[in-house]
Amino acid sequence: MSHWDRFQKYFVRYSDLGFSIDISRMAFEDSLFTTLAERIECAMKSMDALEAGAIANPDEKRMVGHYWLRNSQLAPSEALKLEIDTTLEATLKFAKDAHAGVITAANGKKFTRVLVVGIGGSALGPQLVAHAITPANPPMAISFFDNTDPDGIDRVVAEIGDELATTLTLVISKSGGTKETRNGMLEAEAAYKKAGLEFAKHAVAVTGDGSELDKHAKAQGWLAGFPMWDWVGGRTSVMSAVGTIAAALQGVDVRQFLAGAAAMDAETRIRPARENAAMLLALMWYHAGKGKGLKDMVVLPYKDRLVLFSKYLQQLVMESLGKEHDLSGAVVNQGIAVYGNKGSTDQHAYVQQLRDGVNNFFATFIEVRKARDTGAFEVEPGFTSGDYLQGFLRGTRKALAEKGRESITLSIAEINAFSLGMLIGLFERAVGFYAGLVNINAYHQPGVEAGKKAATEFLTQLAKVRDALTSTGMTADEVSAKLGIDAEDAFHMLNHLTANGLAKTVALGVNPVQDQFAAS
Repeated sequence: MSHWDRFQKYFVRYSDLGFSIDISRMAFEDSLFTTLAERIECAMKSMDALEAGAIANPDEKRMVGHYWLRNSQLAPSEALKLEIDTTLEATLKFAKDAHAGVITAANGKKFTRVLVVGIGGSALGPQLVAHAITPANPPMAISFFDNTDPDGIDRVVAEIGDELATTLTLVISKSGGTKETRNGMLEAEAAYKKAGLEFAKHAVAVTGDGSELDKHAKAQGWLAGFPMWDWVGGRTSVMSAVGTIAAALQGVDVRQFLAGAAAMDAETRIRPARENAAMLLALMWYHAGKGKGLKDMVVLPYKDRLVLFSKYLQQLVMESLGKEHDLSGAVVNQGIAVYGNKGSTDQHAYVQQLRDGVNNFFATFIEVRKARDTGAFEVEPGFTSGDYLQGFLRGTRKALAEKGRESITLSIAEINAFSLGMLIGLFERAVGFYAGLVNINAYHQPGVEAGKKAATEFLTQLAKVRDALTSTGMTADEVSAKLGIDAEDAFHMLNHLTANGLAKTVALGVNPVQDQFAAS
C-alpha cells in the first residue's frame, strides 16, 4: 500500500472544527482495532461513567468533573451545574470590572498587571494560555511565581518594578497547604509590604472552600475568592477559575476557549474508534509502547505560540499515566515520557538523534495551517517564512518516516481560544481513554505526595542540623551520629546552610568526609 492510500485510510477530519488527525505514519496493523475491541469498549464505558458522575478516582473517592466545566449540562446534579455556571460568571465579571476600573488597586488606579502564584497545574495552564492566545498587547500583563526559588521570585519582582502598586495577585492552591504556593504568597506579601502597599487590597484567592488559604484570605479581607473543587485535578483545572480568571484579565475570549474543548468532547463522545481522534491518539500511544509505555512521546508544534504545549502535556500525561499499580493492585509501572520544544527549532537541536539515533520514541507533529494574521511577506521570490515552516514540518516528518520512525500529525486551522481549547480537550480525553485501555487510575498522584513527604522530613532534619552545629568544626559523620540521620543528607544540609550564610566552612578535606562546618 502506498503512503497515499494509507493516508486516506487513516486520516480523520472534523471539518466543522478545522481539525484533523493523521495516524498513517504509525506502523500498526489493521487488526489493531479488532484486537483491542474489548479494551476500547471498556475505555469508552469508563469515560461515559466518569462524565455521568461515577467515582472515577477510587483512591480518593472522588468524582472527576473537568468535562463539566465546559458543558455544565453534563454535571450530575443541578447544584453542581449552578455552582459551575455561577463561578464562571463571577470570574468573567471580576475581570470586566477590573478592566473598567470598578475594581481598583489600593491607590485607586486601574490594575495593569497580574501576578499568578501557583505551581503545577495551577501555573502551567495559565502560562500556556498566556503564551498561546492572549492578545499581543493584553489589557493586563502577566507574571508568575511558579516555584519556591527565591532568586526566580526576586527577578519577577524586579521585572514588575513600580507597577507592583497596580498589580493584582492571584494565589492558587486547592488545599492552601502547598508549600511552594504558600512560600510564593508570603514572598509576595513581603514585596508589597516593602513597597509600602497593603497586600490584601491586591490579592485574590482561588482555593477550596474552608482551606487554609480560604481562611487566611477571608481573615485578611482579600479582594475576592473563587472556588476550586475536589473533583477537578490541578492538571485539568485550566478551564476552572484557576485558568478562567487569569485568561479573562488578559483579554482572552474565555467562552470560546471553553467552547473549543466542549466541541472536541462532543465529537469524541459519539464517534466510533476509527473516527474518534482522542481514542486514535490513545490507541497510537498503546501501539507505540506496546501497552507498557516503552516509547517516549516527542511533541513538535510548528508554531511559536505553542512552545509551552509540550511542558503542559508533560504534567497532564506523565502525572496521569505514570502509575506503579493498576486498578486491581497489580504492579504495572505504567507511563509515557513526554518531551519537546517546537519546530523548526528542533531541527537544529535534537531531530538529528530522532532520525539517526536510538529509536525509542514516536513524534506528535502539530500543524497550524494559517501562517500569520498579517499580510504575506516573501523572504525570497515566491516563498514566505510560513512556506518554509510548512516545508520543514513536512520534510522532518518524511525524513523520520524514511528511517522507520513513527509519527502522528494533528492539524488545526489557526491558533485562537477555540482551537487551543480543542487541543487541550483532545489530550485530556486521550489520557482518559489510555487509562481505560491499560486499567489504571489517571486521576491521583501518590508519587507526588511521596515527594512532598520526603521534603517535609528534610526540612525537619535541616532545622536540627542548624541547631546542632557548634562554634568549632563538625564533620557530616559527627552531625549524623549526634542526630541519628543519614551522613550524606547531613553533608548536603551543611553545604546548603553554608551557601546561604547560616553556617560556615571551617576546613575542606581531600574528600567530603573530612569537611568541617561550624555555626555561623
